Amino acid sequence: MSAKDPIHLEEREQAGARLFSPTAARNKAPIGEAISQYIPRNGKVLEIASGTGEHGAYMCELRPDIIWQTSDPNAESRESQNDWALDCHGRMLRSLEIDTMHEEWSKGLAAPDVIYCANMIHIAPWEAALGLASGAGKLLAKDGIFILYGPFLEGAETAASNLQFDANLKSRNPSWGVRNLEDVKHIFSEAGFTQTARIVMPKENRTLIFTKSR
Repeated sequence: MSAKDPIHLEEREQAGARLFSPTAARNKAPIGEAISQYIPRNGKVLEIASGTGEHGAYMCELRPDIIWQTSDPNAESRESQNDWALDCHGRMLRSLEIDTMHEEWSKGLAAPDVIYCANMIHIAPWEAALGLASGAGKLLAKDGIFILYGPFLEGAETAASNLQFDANLKSRNPSWGVRNLEDVKHIFSEAGFTQTARIVMPKENRTLIFTKSR
């Protein structure tokens, strides 16, 4: 995902550097409820493509024990994340410039306990998803957790709304699209992960939990 590419599909309000995402406002609570059990006590979470930073701020409020590291290839998004971090008493760290299209994005980073990524891989080239899985496989230790949230194509069980969303995305950019769940599971398997949970979320989204198995 390049810093020059569009980074969201919504209208966002802004106050100073701080951005407000209608999508994040809507989904942060159900996501928090779904993923909190997979974040260990006093765990460190690396979020990839953190957007406005609202998910991180919410999770630090929900889980005062954790450290949350935001990141984004987009400078405006990083500034917003850093502004939201002011509410988190040092537990939401200054945002990193990470672009999973770069093969060595994970090089030099300290291994977190959990990597979290929401609503990225369908509005980025497939190569960003490949880089995401590969870099996570290099960064996480055995039994580390990767959490992936978003819409997926699930064969005959795919929701009509996700098929429509896929067509809309491809009309905007042929390299975008709702990703096939089996393809996603395959690239994470190749990177050393096993899918350990699939959680049905509102508006036909899914939360996928992968555990580093080798």
